[in-house]
Amino acid sequence: MTDRSLPRAVRLATPQAREVVVEVAKLHGVCIRPVPLKRLDTHTRQWETIDVPCGATMDSKCPSCAKRNKQLRMAQCREGWHLDEEPAITPDPASDEQRWLIEFRADIQAQRDQADRLGEDTTDLDAVIVGLDEEINEAGMRGNVLGRTTPKRSRSTRRRQDAPNLPKRTMTNTTLGRVFTGSDGKVYRPSLFVTLTLPSYGKVMNGTPVDPDAYDYARAARDALHFSKLIDRFVQNLRRVAGYDVQYFASVEPQKRLAPHLHMAVRGTLPRAEIKQIAAATYHQVWWPSADEVRFDGDHLPVWEDGIGYLDPATGEVLPTWDQALDQLDADDDAQPAHVIRFGDQVDVKGVLAGTPDADQCIRYLSKYLTKSISEALGRQAQREHAARFVDALRYEPCSPTCPNWLRYGVQPKGAREGMTPGRCRGKAHKPEHLGYAGRRVLVSRKWSNKTLTEHKQDRRTWVLEALGQTDEATDPHRYVWRPVPAGDANLEPLAVRLLRSIHERQRWRAHLRELEAQATGQDPSVTEGVAA
Repeated sequence: MTDRSLPRAVRLATPQAREVVVEVAKLHGVCIRPVPLKRLDTHTRQWETIDVPCGATMDSKCPSCAKRNKQLRMAQCREGWHLDEEPAITPDPASDEQRWLIEFRADIQAQRDQADRLGEDTTDLDAVIVGLDEEINEAGMRGNVLGRTTPKRSRSTRRRQDAPNLPKRTMTNTTLGRVFTGSDGKVYRPSLFVTLTLPSYGKVMNGTPVDPDAYDYARAARDALHFSKLIDRFVQNLRRVAGYDVQYFASVEPQKRLAPHLHMAVRGTLPRAEIKQIAAATYHQVWWPSADEVRFDGDHLPVWEDGIGYLDPATGEVLPTWDQALDQLDADDDAQPAHVIRFGDQVDVKGVLAGTPDADQCIRYLSKYLTKSISEALGRQAQREHAARFVDALRYEPCSPTCPNWLRYGVQPKGAREGMTPGRCRGKAHKPEHLGYAGRRVLVSRKWSNKTLTEHKQDRRTWVLEALGQTDEATDPHRYVWRPVPAGDANLEPLAVRLLRSIHERQRWRAHLRELEAQATGQDPSVTEGVAA
């Protein structure tokens, strides 16, 4: 307890013990927001409470978990960037149970098809098929037996007249780039580090518009909303021009002006001129209903009627559904895309060799902002005002087919339901901390490192256990049953007690690692720095 005889200013200057516990937990890499779960060991029939790390990716939520996730991503980037062997991803052969389920599914499908041809009721058979499809997935098979069952809307693939054409090479079945041999006989397998930005929306200085009134916030908002689609188009064009299955590790970060931009590690190399040509020729057209004319605003908003949908409050006319609005768009031969997004002129391309300082620096740069929120870079008052104007421009922009903002423009959102209100979308893109970008911050192609993120975590776990002299035994996935701890559970210890226990455990691990490191180097363990577990 603080001595109450001390002056108040002195007492307030002393740190609070509870806050110091949290600070020490951060220093030792302990999750400060652990999720308590109950675990039943089906072998011993004993219950115990386990603290599971929250897995946060942002420093503001849990620095320890964010740091671990960042290190995992850095390891993933490093392992896949300069592979010299083709990654082998071969599905496991089907088991007898899986084959039997497919055979049974085929029999039921045949019965359903016959009943449909005879005009009989297929409700019961449809219910059986739904249950069988669930069993097929539970048995360890991916996807749907029938594949895509809804028709995909397609438009002309003819390139826009204002976009340059691209060269196209014959595709080869490889993910590895070209190999070069130097005059000394040394073999080089270079890769690329590419940075792509969005175009200018107005002159900026120190990250803020020189003239906010002239800054095109509407276009900046729409570009941020659809930036992830533009990245997809760039990868498609990159692979067509390269002539092989280009693999990449990319991160999306905010510029000072708050526009998202892309850093991409690319396995293999292409001429810089071709990369810049691909960026200039890449675009994404948004074929959505127009959101330029406001039909409903303020108190004059569409009203919901059960079984019908949203109606015009003045005329009682039913608003067109999302599919009906797209049908009208398809039927109009003169229709134009609602928005076209392109990259800006600034394209940076850098060649990188494996194992060089440049490669390490690029990896650190790729992961630099992964633990930061897109809006976390706001500092000066001018930047905060710029962000506020940007968020205001985003408020009524539709972010997806299901966005309630479509009601403002006279269209029922996809999957419309009662209670939708324009300007109150709960989508990720409309949250101020994301500034319009709703895509993933880290983009990794499927054949990058030949490992999932879970497998990278397991590699880290195996290394720590081996360093501690423990065996990493495979756990029976059916041995434990997990249950959430109910809110207010009297048996759950206070968070501070659980943090103290985790801190002690981390101290013990690090002391053990210091001893092992000292034995390997012949140094005194008391002066050997430990390795973070």
